[in-house]
Amino acid sequence: MSSKASITAYPEGIFAIDTEHVRKGLAAAHLVVHSGRTAFIDTGTALAVPLLLKALDQLQLGYDSVDWLLLTHVHLDHAGGAGHLMRIFPKARAVVHPRGAAHLVNPTKLIAASISVYGAENYAALYRELLPIPEDRVHITRDGEFISLSGRLLEVLHTPGHALHHQAFFDYGSHSVFCGDTFGISYREFDVDGRAMILPTTTPTQFDPQQLINSINRLLSIGPKAAYLTHYSRVDELPRLGADLKQQIRKFEEFALEQKGRTHIEAYNAIRAAIRTLWFSNAQRHGCTLTSAAIDSLLNNDLDLNTDGLLAWLARRRL
Repeated sequence: MSSKASITAYPEGIFAIDTEHVRKGLAAAHLVVHSGRTAFIDTGTALAVPLLLKALDQLQLGYDSVDWLLLTHVHLDHAGGAGHLMRIFPKARAVVHPRGAAHLVNPTKLIAASISVYGAENYAALYRELLPIPEDRVHITRDGEFISLSGRLLEVLHTPGHALHHQAFFDYGSHSVFCGDTFGISYREFDVDGRAMILPTTTPTQFDPQQLINSINRLLSIGPKAAYLTHYSRVDELPRLGADLKQQIRKFEEFALEQKGRTHIEAYNAIRAAIRTLWFSNAQRHGCTLTSAAIDSLLNNDLDLNTDGLLAWLARRRL
């Protein structure tokens, strides 16, 4: 872990903090600062907690300045550190979708499910310990409600598709949206002349293509100036990126439906190869000059995750 937090400052008091999950530049927690009060949007894993505390120290902000942990969803790369931070920030409340709240108060099932996916050894290396949050410090959201950060309003938008318990936060102070995984992933290594490339991200349990497209349309309809992604931070040109995302999601759906009647391993290999071909084609069209090996290195984990997500969606359709 770095001795200092890697912080990127954006306008209107927004900061991206690299949580160093797996590698640098893969996952960010965001900090909003307004009138001396602060809110984190997502926390990273438990391993990221020291980096978030260092970031506050580097920005000369006290731990008692934190009013909110605004969690887009409870997947561990987004919320795994929340329980630890709530023991450190005396005034904070954790803000979560109603479908995710129980997993913050009692993370037993979340831990078991994660270990079943990653294995005990990998789980420990990636995520460490999850700590429960007292129920009276958990704020369960309603779609369309407003969270106030010293008068700066953030609107809660329930955005299923990546997960049923996913939500985004529209920040009226910056006219931008913090959207977790709903608006995809955009690693800065793929930027060409300051223009971002976008990729969807599914989840092995709850991905639904139509729900995700509906959520993307909802975010676009507000007309935000920028989107802050967990993977990785600020992007603009949202109409272009949103159209590209929706086109890819439809392609994902086609890749999965083509696998009916095949064995699991046959379907897995075919879907993964199809996504890889699509993404390499997108990178080439975007003007990306990274080598094939470099692209594979950056996207291998995402290829696996998206393939698993599509297979899980396909299996639910067969029930």
